[in-house]
Amino acid sequence: MTEDDLNAPGGQAAGSELREHEVRTALLDLLAEVGTVTATEAAARIGHSSGLCSFHLRQLARHGYIEEAPHSGGRARPWRLRRQTPAADGPAAAEQQFGDLARGLEDESWQRWLSQRDEVPPSWRHDEAFSAVAYLTPDEMSRVAEVIRRALAPYQDREQRPLARPDGARPVALIARLFPLLPDASGGEGQG
Repeated sequence: MTEDDLNAPGGQAAGSELREHEVRTALLDLLAEVGTVTATEAAARIGHSSGLCSFHLRQLARHGYIEEAPHSGGRARPWRLRRQTPAADGPAAAEQQFGDLARGLEDESWQRWLSQRDEVPPSWRHDEAFSAVAYLTPDEMSRVAEVIRRALAPYQDREQRPLARPDGARPVALIARLFPLLPDASGGEGQG
């Protein structure tokens, strides 16, 4: 059994939620680049097993992000990004749809963590979730985002370089959403 196999349904690989998000993101990026792809072609391009790619392609289809592309039969099953209505076409719509998928996968991973954290080794049974509200200008908000990116930079090559990972390292979801709070639509106190 490979590490990729452990990320399929029923697998127990540590940090599989993060890996699932990365595989789905890579598949969506690949489909945006080449148009249509089979699981075997995707596996060759993004470096995961065809079984793992097939599983995640089906999951993306189940959630409405991709669809089976027309083909002449045979075993090959090509996929493509789901066709949009003309009003929804365009880069802004695609970016919104991709962002919605990413947030959905993040939320799904968080819910899985909450439901299964008692099953992980004791040293990993905590999380560092927090939120804050700060009054910032647009420039300050951009600077805060850049500070977060710089703080994470020393750890980002470990995905591609497993030998750079210290003993005991596991994938950890790192999610930061900086956005302005809008006034309450019910007439409550505004933030602006």
